[in-house]
Amino acid sequence: MTDDFSRLQDWVGRRESREDVVAADRVAAMAATLDLDAGPHPGEALPPGWHWMFFNTRGAAKARDIGADGHPKRGGFLPDVALPRRMWAGGRLAYSERSIRVGEAIRRRSEIAKVDVKQGRSGTLVFVLVKHHIEGAGGGVIEEEHDIVYRDAPQPGAAAPTPPPAPGGAKWTKGINPDPVLLFRYSALTFNGHRIHYDQPYVTQVEGYPGLIVHGPLISTLLLELLRREQPDRRLARYAFRAVSPLFDTAGFTVNGATGEGDSVRLWATGPQGQLAMEATAVMS
Repeated sequence: MTDDFSRLQDWVGRRESREDVVAADRVAAMAATLDLDAGPHPGEALPPGWHWMFFNTRGAAKARDIGADGHPKRGGFLPDVALPRRMWAGGRLAYSERSIRVGEAIRRRSEIAKVDVKQGRSGTLVFVLVKHHIEGAGGGVIEEEHDIVYRDAPQPGAAAPTPPPAPGGAKWTKGINPDPVLLFRYSALTFNGHRIHYDQPYVTQVEGYPGLIVHGPLISTLLLELLRREQPDRRLARYAFRAVSPLFDTAGFTVNGATGEGDSVRLWATGPQGQLAMEATAVMS
């Protein structure tokens, strides 16, 4: 580990706490964004994955503290990583038997659990593990481990890595059109200012991507919505997901699922060329 990155260990153990309310109007807006005929009403369970739209406006960075990419400037709770790209790499979720419900006050306690610096084929990579404990006023709990990766920008002319092919054997599938309106609305709901999701000139001319990037948590939520559609009478106990390759607004993709052994379910997102974009495993009860 170089001197430039050794100081990142100072962030391990750093904590913060935020509070919010599972407001019915925001839940209704998420349902509309996901093209659902109706969302949960006050007193009903918040669907899995929908918690990602909360806690983002409380303590949010002021306009003067926003960087050129639309993210808050480096430092603060998350480590001050001097690499230009930050990505949502995956995570793990555990749900209590009682659900967090629409209308409840909620609190999230977060801690930086680990910072790892590695050298990859594309340069330096910094992996940050953040643990969240989310609890509703009625006792519902979500335990979350969130994986973030920071990386260098690719060298000019460098070929993008070839992603693995997506698996076959889907029992359920749904096509998704990731148009700019969907991405903008999800950015607004999650208070995500990262310009790669809504600013087409920026993402193509500055970051060098072929189009707007579909949010990792949005893909994950769409996988969970497929599961909820197909198994509406079962409760999600655990969920783990990993981003494999990016998806863009330039073409549609599919979310897919199949039952596994016992109470497990395999979920994955397939890109327009048949590539694996995200894989996940759910355990039902």
